[in-house]
Amino acid sequence: MQRSDLTELEIEVQDLKLRLARPDANSQSALAQIPVAPLPPSPTATEKPNPKDNQQAKDDQSLFKSPMVGTFYRRPGPEEPSYIEVGSTVKEGDVLCIIEAMKVMNEIKANSAGTIDEILYDDGDTVEYGQPLFRIT
Repeated sequence: MQRSDLTELEIEVQDLKLRLARPDANSQSALAQIPVAPLPPSPTATEKPNPKDNQQAKDDQSLFKSPMVGTFYRRPGPEEPSYIEVGSTVKEGDVLCIIEAMKVMNEIKANSAGTIDEILYDDGDTVEYGQPLFRIT
């Protein structure tokens, strides 16, 4: 913050609010506020597991989620082919897409091997942190 001469920075994402401020002559300290979400209630011994919950967990495991906020691109340039298509087989470390954040092009790589079943965004779409980008099985 000193290098860029910032005195205050506030970030708000869903349930998270973070405020950083440099101390000056008028204040004693900087504060960071992070609300803590309550834990979901644990199932009791009498409750039976719902088979739909198990399917939802499997669906969530097959979703590749965005590691950052930015603009989604399926190809390295406007005239170049897409990194992947539906039906493409990928291995861990293969580039899936690019997410542009603050004028920086970030290559997003697969964290596991599989087959691309669904591509959920088009070039130029804005994506948020944690949003599903692909379904990989």
